[in-house]
Amino acid sequence: MTQREKPAVVFDCMVYLQAAVSTKGPAAAALNMLEAAMFSLYVSEDILREVRDVLTRPKLRQKKRNLTEERVDALMQRLSQKAVLVKNVPKQFAYDRDPDDEPYINLAIAAGAKYLVTRDKDLLDLGNDPDFHLRFPDLEIIDPVEFLNAMSSEAGPEEGTGKGDNPVKE
Repeated sequence: MTQREKPAVVFDCMVYLQAAVSTKGPAAAALNMLEAAMFSLYVSEDILREVRDVLTRPKLRQKKRNLTEERVDALMQRLSQKAVLVKNVPKQFAYDRDPDDEPYINLAIAAGAKYLVTRDKDLLDLGNDPDFHLRFPDLEIIDPVEFLNAMSSEAGPEEGTGKGDNPVKE
């Protein structure tokens, strides 16, 4: 896959959280594909702040003891080195159902993303909305398992995902 063919991708905060909490599972596998340069991951300063805020919440840290400061710092460092930072993301879409999701949608639109990867029900429902598809036909809103399957299909049999060529199932 050439640089030009790499899809642009945006992950929502929960994907980062799941990847930070567990090195196994679809979210971690999706983030690991970044190391293989199979896609271009886009972030914004707002999203990076939210990710750090969520991953450092004391209540969450009590529940997820392996979510240490070192682990969070490693993830943030990885994102600063591997992700593409988009500054000044324009607001092109308002989402009354869940305004907190707007930064992810607007970043995906600004980046020309092919995929917005999430487990958020509001975002996944938006991905099935016919009016949204008419406005943004090139953006797919999918969960991490669907993303892994899509990337496996895009890579083709020659490249694969680095984890075998079988699609991931949940």
